Amino acid sequence: MERTVNVSMQQTKSRMPWKLVDHRMNASSQPAPKPSNQGNGAAKWKTYIALATVPMVLVLGNSMLVPILPDMEGRLAISRFQSSLIITLFSVMAGLFIPFAGYLSDRFTRKAIILPSLAVYGLAGIVAGFGALWGSYGLIIAARAVQGLGAAGTAPIAMALVGDLYRDGNESEALGLIEASNGFGKVVSPILGSLFALIVWYAPFFAFPAFCALSFIAVLWMIDEPKAKQKPPAAGAYVSQIGHIFREKGRWLVPAFFSGALALFILFGVLFYLSDLLEKPPYGIEGVAKGGMLAIPLLGLVVSSLTTGRILKKKASLSRAFMNIGLLMIVITLAAAILLVNQMAWLIVLLTLSSIGTGLLLPCLNTIITGSVDRQHRGMITSLYSSLRFFGVAFGPPIFGWLSGRSERLLFASVAVLALLTLGFTFWLVRPSAQGGQAGQGEPAAQRPQ
Repeated sequence: MERTVNVSMQQTKSRMPWKLVDHRMNASSQPAPKPSNQGNGAAKWKTYIALATVPMVLVLGNSMLVPILPDMEGRLAISRFQSSLIITLFSVMAGLFIPFAGYLSDRFTRKAIILPSLAVYGLAGIVAGFGALWGSYGLIIAARAVQGLGAAGTAPIAMALVGDLYRDGNESEALGLIEASNGFGKVVSPILGSLFALIVWYAPFFAFPAFCALSFIAVLWMIDEPKAKQKPPAAGAYVSQIGHIFREKGRWLVPAFFSGALALFILFGVLFYLSDLLEKPPYGIEGVAKGGMLAIPLLGLVVSSLTTGRILKKKASLSRAFMNIGLLMIVITLAAAILLVNQMAWLIVLLTLSSIGTGLLLPCLNTIITGSVDRQHRGMITSLYSSLRFFGVAFGPPIFGWLSGRSERLLFASVAVLALLTLGFTFWLVRPSAQGGQAGQGEPAAQRPQ
């Protein structure tokens, strides 16, 4: 009788495509520890706040420098291309090393990677500040490359940590908060950079490490990370297991990854395009006023991300609908922009609606991706996803700039078609309601926290 029940259970598992059925990946049958900080009240929000500081710091370290790039060009006698490398090199280095940071977080602990990464991120910011003070472009560039290495171990690993900490809908709320924190950082960072630059043009370099220090303290003292019971696999076995995950789940993981990367590619490309357009005649809007205009679409992202996370906490089955509605909003608003590209007020309304669509999409993707695998492989999977997001951020502005130089209508038509194709793939292939996209459902029942 017992053998019959076991056979039946194995047959049931084989029909659930998001479950890991390779027993080599489950070295222990002992129950995993119950995630901490799942309760309501002060303890939960204390952890939420600490987690939210990590993506905030990640954004501040890059976007606070954007307002001072023109000053830097004049004071250091460098070209516009050289100044742009201060942003681009950081993003590319982070994108390349995020998967390595994900592997280390799976092998050790999340905090063991996040804390040193925050320290490197902040200390390299101080070095970059002295490079600016001494007029050394080479020192600034070298320090920014090191900052990119530090950034690789921050927000992407925090996303995996959320998957370790929370279940029963709390992970959706926490991931929505992380996405909103990321968006809020994009809202305030250009304004903060402009305000610090009023003191001295290189002040943002030195201000940023203080934010890193605050995040370091918050993560160290306010997050109680659950300890993994299982011994991490050897490197060769780990790589084989990651390959197994993609063979089993790649049909939906790859389009999910691409959807998130495309959303940020469009978001940052749109912000770059709008920033350039606002400075041109007849608008001539610059400085803090321009930052306020750019904040309008980003505030749409912040509000929709928070709201989506809260709704998914209570009704996770809506995630597929939210993803598709979000992508559809992006498609429609970009298509409408083809006709209204010369009307600034309508353009800002459309781009705000597009950002709201992004806020509907990203928390859903974050939840299903972090919840699709067990703790031993979550760091790598979420890091690969974050790496693609970084490349979307890095390549959005130059591609939007190149296309807008040829035709603004061509620009919006091209990205609208790309978003429409992505909507098609997401609609047909990414089905969390049928495949179990809630955090923790990638773990075998014997290991899932109760």
